[in-house]
Amino acid sequence: MFKMEDFQQQSKEQMDAAVASAKTLSTGVQALATAYGDYSKKSFEDTKSYVEKLAGVKSLDKAIEVQTEFAKSAYETFVAESQKIGELYSDLAKQTYKPFEGLVSKFTPPSTH
Repeated sequence: MFKMEDFQQQSKEQMDAAVASAKTLSTGVQALATAYGDYSKKSFEDTKSYVEKLAGVKSLDKAIEVQTEFAKSAYETFVAESQKIGELYSDLAKQTYKPFEGLVSKFTPPSTH
C-alpha cells in the first residue's frame, strides 16, 4: 500500500543525495581547474626556461642537447600530469555517484540467482 510518508521520505533522501552530489561535483571541478592551471603554468615556465637556454647556446651540439633535455622533461611532465588529472576525474565520478548508492540499492530488485 502506498503511504504518503514513505513518498515524502524517499523524496527527501533523493534531494539530499542530489545536493551532496552537486557539492562534490563543484569541489571536484574546482580541483580539476586548479590542476589544469598548475600544469599550464609549469609548462609555460619550462618552455620559457628552454627558450632562454637555447638562446644562449653557441654550438649545434649544445642546441641538440638542450632540445633533447627539454623534450624528455616535457614528455615526463605531460605523462605525470595526465595521470594526476585522470585520477582526479576518476575520483570525481566515484564521489559524485556515492550519495546515490543507497538510493539505487533501494530500487534495485534483489538478484534471484
